[in-house]
Amino acid sequence: MGNFKQFNCPEGHYNDLATLLLTTNDDAVRNIFSINTSTEYDTISLVIYFMLYCILGVITFGIAVPTGLFLPILLMGSAYGRMLGIAMQPYTKLDQGLYAVLGAASLMAGSMRMTVSICVIFLELTNNLLLLPITMLVLLIAKSVGDCFNKSIYEIILDLKGLPFLEAHPKPWMRNITVGDLATVKLPVVTLSGIEKVSRVVEVLQNTTHNGFPVVENITVSHVGQVSEVSGIVLRTHLLLALKKKCLMKEERRAKEWEIAGKITCVDVAERCGKIDDVAVTKEEMDMYVDLHPLTNRTPHTVVETMSVAKAMVQFREVGLRHMLVLPKHNGPAVPPLVGILTRQDLRAHNILSAFPHLEKSHESKRRR
Repeated sequence: MGNFKQFNCPEGHYNDLATLLLTTNDDAVRNIFSINTSTEYDTISLVIYFMLYCILGVITFGIAVPTGLFLPILLMGSAYGRMLGIAMQPYTKLDQGLYAVLGAASLMAGSMRMTVSICVIFLELTNNLLLLPITMLVLLIAKSVGDCFNKSIYEIILDLKGLPFLEAHPKPWMRNITVGDLATVKLPVVTLSGIEKVSRVVEVLQNTTHNGFPVVENITVSHVGQVSEVSGIVLRTHLLLALKKKCLMKEERRAKEWEIAGKITCVDVAERCGKIDDVAVTKEEMDMYVDLHPLTNRTPHTVVETMSVAKAMVQFREVGLRHMLVLPKHNGPAVPPLVGILTRQDLRAHNILSAFPHLEKSHESKRRR
């Protein structure tokens, strides 16, 4: 091995725990994977090493520090692999270094659920092609056992942090529900007019946390009468920008192009405007109007309410949407122009099952039949 650490030991002696802890990660991996070292490491030192890395790994993974889990899991797995090798020493002649390699592979596959990439990594680490079959077997067993109990550690942390990550493929039971059903279980959608009163805009921004608001306007259609239609969607940041830049009018009319161009630039649109509490609006301005047409996205992504959630999720993920407007199947004066609005959070499997818990149960019962 060649890099023992003396660490307060007498001359000619070494400290096995310091050999693993007081060194670089590369040397630690090299030390703990070394062969023909069956007597170099004590069980107590391996237990302390495993527990220390386990505690530190749990702490660092839960905070906003880019430390990663690859090497901690690699070293933890190799430590308990060596402990198993020490326990099996009276019954087998296998080297403890092999137990360390297989222990690291099993812990990584059981926690991260990666197989092929881990197999290639360990092949490069050991530089021994003969270890490939047994490493593949350990990876397969560890991943299969882990899948029976919970998700991978990365999926668990995504759920804990509430990050809206959509899986590559929808669940089979998502075909049994439509986007209309999903939109109706949400709170009523908050809409704005093309020319809205400032007091209404401030009220909406203060009482909601939505980042997008559909813009609905009333138009007159011959032989039908007055009909409401969705003309687009306006973002929360753009509403704050209009209030901050005082793009207000005393009359309820469409703003001229030069009125908007002189106050809002492309740089302003790209920046975030903070919160509504940071924008000062006087009582006189509350009775004024703001034209939302220049700030409205006139081509939002829309789907019909009869579309399945599985298909909508694929579209949402592949196009990279933030909002998806759900429109009714039939139009008419008595039909609302908008069924609802879906975001990435609404299409997560966990959130859908919270509203429709029977979906997964019905799918499992059909699969058992």
